[in-house]
This record gives sequence, C-alpha cells and structure tokens, in this order.
Amino acid sequence: MTDQNVVIRADDLSIRYPSRDVRSRFVAVEGVSFTLESGEILGVVGESGSGKSTLAATLGLLGGHATTELVVPEICGGSLSMFGTEIRGIGSRSRDRLALKVGYLAQDGAERLDARLTVAENIAEPIYSRDRKFSSREAGLAVATLVDSVQLPLGLMTSFPYELSSGQRQRVALARALILEPQLLIADDPTRGVDVTVRAGVLEVLRELRSERDFSAVIVSSDLAVIEYISERALVLHRGTVVGFGPINGVLQEPIHPYLKALAASRLGTVSA
Repeated sequence: MTDQNVVIRADDLSIRYPSRDVRSRFVAVEGVSFTLESGEILGVVGESGSGKSTLAATLGLLGGHATTELVVPEICGGSLSMFGTEIRGIGSRSRDRLALKVGYLAQDGAERLDARLTVAENIAEPIYSRDRKFSSREAGLAVATLVDSVQLPLGLMTSFPYELSSGQRQRVALARALILEPQLLIADDPTRGVDVTVRAGVLEVLRELRSERDFSAVIVSSDLAVIEYISERALVLHRGTVVGFGPINGVLQEPIHPYLKALAASRLGTVSA
C-alpha cells in the first residue's frame, strides 16, 4: 500500500475537547492508529462514549467544514493526515482546499436541515456557500441528479423537511453532504432516527452512490450489523482506544477484549431489509 493510495492516515492520534480549565479537558480519543485506502469504506463501531463520533467530527470539521457547535474537538497528540495533508496546525487556505474533497454527514444531519428551505434549497446550500454567483441552472441539475440517486421522488424537491419521513430526511442530508462531489465522505451514524424497516434501503443507496461516484468513506455506527452491511474493514473503539482493526471476520474470529466478545456474540442479528 503506497501513500498515494492512502486517503486518511492516523498515527497514535489523540483528540480532546478544549476547556479553559486544564483539569476539565476531556481526552475522548487516545492513541488511535488506522488507515483508509482509496475507494474503501471503513466502518467505525463502538458503544456510546467510545470516541467514534469525536473521531468523525474531527475528520469532518477539521477537514474544513463549518460547525455551530460551541466546543469543537482538537488534536492533542499524534498525527492525522488526509490526502497527504497534515491536519494538525493546518492553515486556513489548506483547510479550504481540503474541504472541497471532504463531505460530512453529522450524526444529527437530518435534524439540522433548515426548516425554512425546500429540499432542493437545503441540498444546494453548500454550493452557494462556496460561490453565490454559481449558475442556478447547473445547481438545479446537480440537485435533481442527486435527489434521483438517493432514490427520492423529484416531486419532493419543492417540499419542506417537516413534510418528509425520517428516512427521506436522512437521504436529503446525505445528498447535501455529497453535492460538492467529495472524494471522501464522513458519515456519523447515517441510519440514526431511521425506521428499521427502511434502514437497509438507506445503506444500499449509500453503497450504490459510493460505487457510482467512486469516493472513499468512513461510516460510524454503534450497530455492528450496519458496519458489516456497508464495509469490509472495521475500526473498533472502546472508551477512546482501538480494540480491533482490520477485516471484520478477522477482528471477531477469536476475540479477547470483552467488547469484541460482545460484538461477536451479537453477529446473529442482521440489518432489516
């Protein structure tokens, strides 16, 4: 594996939440190492509090995406590179260039859709944030293409988020994250809030989009069945540290860590179709 084929490389990465009080600074991820190869979907799985969402936020937000959060995670140890660019200490210009390559679907992405905007306007908003003079015709075509790709009726483009089901809103959020045609998608719990009966449909759309658009992806979930459905390799986190990394079957074949044993025991469950 050459560096040209590595989209993300984390070496002994530690991430904390900043605070004026040094004693209250919380290290959420500690000593994590992994790689994401070009064209790969890597699954990140762990319980609540394992650090998986912190890792996703770091990849998405430090990859150049804006946030309304009051507290943003920061790298406090080790190194993290994306597309060969070191993230720690990154300058604003490099961050802006990197942002064009990274799409970020936050854990509450469907809930963050602007209720005042239509589906089409929500999806197109990242385009106009980059270039307010962008052709409305080209933006409309790009939005319509993505709406069709995420398997939503084109008639919903003029609807508002509150008129959609949870599964439809999640697909709109996914389309919004992909509208700038990123080379890397970071998706934190893409099936969150989605009815179990349509969960597999959302994941299948994601898998088909990855094949069509040829991007790499990091998919985060607390549900092993979701990770198995969407990826071949998994990074398993427990209390902020890595307890397993590699092909899913290999990681769970002879588990030693108690959390890995619990995951292996849960493999009888499947994603509902």
